[in-house]
Amino acid sequence: MPMLYLASQSPRRRQLLDQIGVAHELLLPGDDEDAEALEAVWPGEVPDDYVQRVTAAKLDAAMQRLARRGLPPAPVLCADTTVTLEGDILGKPQDAADALAMLRRLSGREHRVLTAVALGLPQGRCLAALSVSTVRFAVVPDDRLQAYVEAGEPMGKAGSYAIQSQAAAWISHIAGSYSGIMGLPLHETAGLLSAAGWVL
Repeated sequence: MPMLYLASQSPRRRQLLDQIGVAHELLLPGDDEDAEALEAVWPGEVPDDYVQRVTAAKLDAAMQRLARRGLPPAPVLCADTTVTLEGDILGKPQDAADALAMLRRLSGREHRVLTAVALGLPQGRCLAALSVSTVRFAVVPDDRLQAYVEAGEPMGKAGSYAIQSQAAAWISHIAGSYSGIMGLPLHETAGLLSAAGWVL
């Protein structure tokens, strides 16, 4: 069975690859790499450009990591997800106060979730796709938002929430890709793998 390297620390992305039967191994940054620095927003950068640039940077770093470690060649999959509201990029919260401020902004409103995917192939070719979804939150009482933050749920998550968590009770409507909102759009990912010769 063919396999790929997943350059992501997200357990959700692993679960989603398992869901469509894609064998994979993790290819994670070492202590000598500053993975978080790749996610810094450039001045004036729009969300669509940002998420695709970050994903391409993650893939470049992962391909170098693969070569450096002398691992057997195989495709490398990277992804990045961001939430955007009124043109602002809502990334991973810096702390509890930042998370609560984001969730208060999302309450009662519609926002976009962007997930870019990139597949690096051993011969040097790169395939990429972008999934765009919209999510509408109902108005959420402030005490429920605070309880969600106190439980630690928002940390490490773009927009300070995960659709597969308790926050699902606040989502009145989605349009787009549920798996994309989770962090890996399976339709687009399958399309990239098919283009690379995989049979799914």
